[in-house]
Formats: sequence, C-alpha cells, structure tokens
Amino acid sequence: MNPPDLFTLFLLILTGFIAGVCNAVAGGGTFFTLPIFLAAGLPPVLANASNAVAVWPGHILASIGYRDILLKERKTLIRACVIGLFGALIGAYALMAIGNARFRVLIPVLIFIATALFASGARIHHFFNAHKTIPSRSFSLDQPNLWGVLIQLALAIYGGFFSAGLGVMLMAMLLLFGVHDMQRNNAYKNAIASVISTVAVVTFISMGLVAWSYTLPAFVAGVVGGVVGTRMAQKLPAVLMKRIVILTGVILSLYYAWTIYLH
Repeated sequence: MNPPDLFTLFLLILTGFIAGVCNAVAGGGTFFTLPIFLAAGLPPVLANASNAVAVWPGHILASIGYRDILLKERKTLIRACVIGLFGALIGAYALMAIGNARFRVLIPVLIFIATALFASGARIHHFFNAHKTIPSRSFSLDQPNLWGVLIQLALAIYGGFFSAGLGVMLMAMLLLFGVHDMQRNNAYKNAIASVISTVAVVTFISMGLVAWSYTLPAFVAGVVGGVVGTRMAQKLPAVLMKRIVILTGVILSLYYAWTIYLH
C-alpha cells in the first residue's frame, strides 16, 4: 500500500493530536481519527484496526494516573481483566471474519450507537447511582453471576471489534456492579479498557491488519495530544469538548449512512 500523501499525513497528525486531547479531557477521540483512515482509501477493516492502534495509548496513559488505586485493588480487577482478554480476542477475530463489505455496512450504525452512548453517559451514571441497592443483590465485580460475566464478555467483544464508546459502557457496567465511587470507577474502567484495547491491538498487528505508514503519525500525535490534554484537563471545559465530540459523531453517522445506504 502506498504511503499517505502530504495532505493526508497532515490530517492524520492533526486528528491524532485532537483525539489524544479529547480522550484525556472527555473521551471520544475515535470519532476524529477513524474518518481520516477511511477517507484515505483504506479498506474498512484495515482502517478500523489501524485506528485502534493509533488511539491505543489513551487508556494506558489514563491508567498511569490511577496506579495507586489499581495496585491496591488489583485482586478485584483480575477476573474482569481475564474476561476482557477473552472477549477482546473474540471481537478482534470477528472483525477479521466479517470482511470489508459487511463491516462497511455496519459503520454508520456503530458510530451512531457509540455517539448515543457517549451523549447519554451522564444519564446512565445518574440512573445507576440512583439505584444503588439494585446491583448489590445481583452483580459483583469480584464474584459476578452468570449475567455479570455475560455483560462483561459482551462489552469486551464490542471493544475488540469496535472500540468507540467502550469507556462509557464500562463505566455504566461498573456502576451496575456497585462501583459508585467515581475515582475507583474511572480507575477500573481505564484498567479494563487497557486490557481490551491492548489485546485487540496485538491481535490486529499479528494479523497484519495495520497500515503502519498511516497509523504511526496518528499514534505519535495521539500520545502528544494525550500529554497536552492531561495538562489542559483542569482548564479546558469538558462539557464543550463533549458537545464537539457528540456533534462530530452525529454528523459522521449521517454522512456514512448517506454514502453507504443511499448511494
């Protein structure tokens, strides 16, 4: 595959940096990078896998900030991370098996679902916080029942297949499991997402599904954006960033629905 032209390279670096900042401040960085990989002419499966590698550092960098919590409560997370590992493998192999034509049809739906989840994140959190007595009778992160394992597995499969919106899903799951302290919730979310994304990325690389000449510029820019975003997080309004991400997601879902379903 030919390397990106200068304009595409510029867009990969720019959106990679924006994605890094967004992921550090409010999340949703995938909405900025994935369209550039697709617009560059990469096949949909290759574009999605390459994008997953490009935005991979996000949860890892975030987890470092919660290392004290994670080290103290690592036993609690082991089961969830093991389930996440197997689910991510299933999702990553499902992406390869589905093929470009079928995955292309799913793109508008996946972006719309991810946007809706991202936009509804606060409402989901408020709902489960208002029903704190429900999870304790049914679910536990330490010893989940069958439904709890299936929920974790389903989210991990989704994360291995298409990662956008995974963070919101995991935070909602953790609230359902009774993790209502938001510092612990965010720490757990980033740790589990790190496992899922790392397994998916390693799988994609081993399958040869990464267009490195496109991925590396966005990857490096994303790391820089994540560092800058971490410093800006206290100053940059997260609400504003969230609204920009939601608007971008809506526009992209409509655009891809128009181009894929109506053309």
